[in-house]
Amino acid sequence: MVPLKPADVAVALQLSLTPDVPYRELAAAVGISHGEAHNAVRRLQAARLLRAGSRVVKTEALLEFLIGGVPYAYAATPGAEVRGVPTAHAAPPLAADFTAANAYVWPSAEGLVRGESIEPLYAGAVHTATTNPALYELLALVDALRAGRARERQRAREHLRQRLAEAA
Repeated sequence: MVPLKPADVAVALQLSLTPDVPYRELAAAVGISHGEAHNAVRRLQAARLLRAGSRVVKTEALLEFLIGGVPYAYAATPGAEVRGVPTAHAAPPLAADFTAANAYVWPSAEGLVRGESIEPLYAGAVHTATTNPALYELLALVDALRAGRARERQRAREHLRQRLAEAA
């Protein structure tokens, strides 16, 4: 079995929002190539995060992986202060719950917020802030799991449970 890649997490999240979307639309929504989208779906099926032979997310399995696997497989360590796109507790929906005194950002010249840098799960994540707000919020919640403190991780888990349940 080929291991999951970080962008596969974004593909799974997008599929939770728009199940069985055509590959071309899936690739555009996530910001990856058509071939990468196809390969990501194949890896997600092999990992049993999608129903066999489909692009329908197994919500409980994905949630379990996001909470118990992603923070370890794709850990994020805050780095230097830079300008960028807010993520984790500095981005919606967690920004309403926490003061962003120590904001985390994805480094980007177009970003308007200064904060500690966190490498996004994949290169296309930064652009989701403007092109796909629903996916951007889910990726920010995943970043709270990857780099947040206990309270931020707990709120991120609650938001992810709710959002994935609504999408199912």
